[in-house]
Amino acid sequence: MRLKKKEISSEYKILVLDDEIGIIDSLSVVLQRNGYNFDGVTSPMLAIEKIRNEHFDLLILDYMMSPINGDKVVEQLREFNDELYILLLTGHKDMAPPLETIRALDIQGYCEKNDRFDQLILLIESAIKSIKQLHTIRKFKDGLNKILEAVPKIYQLQPIGGILEDILVEIMFFVNSKNAFILVDSTGNLKEDMQNSIFKGIGEYNKSIEEFMSMLDPVLMEHIGYARTTKQMVKMDGAVIFPLINEFKQTIGIIYIESSDLDDDIKLLEIYSNQAASALSNAFLHSLVNTKNEELNRTYIELKKTYLDTIEALRLTVDAKDEYTCGHSDRVAYFSKKIGQALNLSKEELDLLSIGGIFHDIGKISTADDILRKSDKLNQAEYDIIKQHPLRGAHILSALSMFRDVVPLVKYHHEWYDGSGYPEELEGEEIPLLARILSVSDAFDAMTTNRHYRSKLDLAHTREQLINGAGTQFDPMIVDLFIKEVVDCFPEIKEEIKDTYTLPIHN
Repeated sequence: MRLKKKEISSEYKILVLDDEIGIIDSLSVVLQRNGYNFDGVTSPMLAIEKIRNEHFDLLILDYMMSPINGDKVVEQLREFNDELYILLLTGHKDMAPPLETIRALDIQGYCEKNDRFDQLILLIESAIKSIKQLHTIRKFKDGLNKILEAVPKIYQLQPIGGILEDILVEIMFFVNSKNAFILVDSTGNLKEDMQNSIFKGIGEYNKSIEEFMSMLDPVLMEHIGYARTTKQMVKMDGAVIFPLINEFKQTIGIIYIESSDLDDDIKLLEIYSNQAASALSNAFLHSLVNTKNEELNRTYIELKKTYLDTIEALRLTVDAKDEYTCGHSDRVAYFSKKIGQALNLSKEELDLLSIGGIFHDIGKISTADDILRKSDKLNQAEYDIIKQHPLRGAHILSALSMFRDVVPLVKYHHEWYDGSGYPEELEGEEIPLLARILSVSDAFDAMTTNRHYRSKLDLAHTREQLINGAGTQFDPMIVDLFIKEVVDCFPEIKEEIKDTYTLPIHN
């Protein structure tokens, strides 16, 4: 706590003016011991010139001096500096200038001289707090003025790429940063199925889509998805993510900004991100993107492909963590699609089942290997970590809107039909149908393959486990269909699933 206080104190520069060198020396020891950035002079005229040519936050000066008293020094200072915080020292209380003079010269306080400096240190601490607040207010005021200047520019009729770039450029004025990017959903019209995702980067992120995607690690992807899903700002180490929320309270994207010190700028950035979201919504609403439609579609397709490649690589990394579960997600996708076909689901829903099956365990990318490979029963703390993977996976997939329909499958594939599952304890048909299908497929493959903690079950025992779980863990209708379409046909379909599974991409 003391170290932090000294770090804050050293940010502010103090000038002490007293014609007695002994006072200067004594204050020097006291102030430097408390971490203050200190300078001292004995000449009133020299002090005036130093303040005219250098920046000081606080002036501590004696009242009775030669050739001019302290009030005359302040009078000259106020002719060119009305922001300097001033504390006046007096040898005797009855020698202080009249209260009217103190008020007129905007002197913030005065203190009697004595051998102990306790009262003065308290006044200095109070002054520093006031100065810090004034700096924050001034910075906020300047920032608001910059926002007012920037808003008309980002509202101009121009291609969407230009708007995105202007938004990022203007952000650089608010924070000490060179690196930022935007991921945003574009909508050629108001139909949900026309929603795509595009991006623009600046600084280190001014890259091609392929290069940009290679920079996204699982933690950043998860944080992006969390910001989008919860509509809340996410603070990271040296960075912050703001959700872009339109007038309908919908998240249309995110702004990611890197900076070493963002605390004082958070509120300004929040205000600006709201303006940016409004400008983008306005652009999309007026179909400005149509002027660059072909270019945007090509960008979207490339972005989707590279993001799919990125998540597919992560999924393979999850499989590689554990030889016993290698190929698990492919088989879950296959079994789920079988059930979907038996239910006469649409091609779009079948594709969702396949993609959901492939990516359902993507959230395990950040789970420690020793937990995934543990052969003994997991303790409660380890089990709680494992239970986080559906939400983590959902956040990773939520980073881009193109996966919004598959997110519920990943998020809810461990919900139980009786409401005792996780993460939200959904019950019965509250659980999306496709997630209920995925749940049975996931459990079936887990039971019919060897794991660290047990050997695989034969089909008879697997069938029994599924039937026993119907109505508690599983949807009874899905269990009946699964036994008919998969379990009873398993010897034949074992040959089919030997082939490499191809991930369907529905455009």
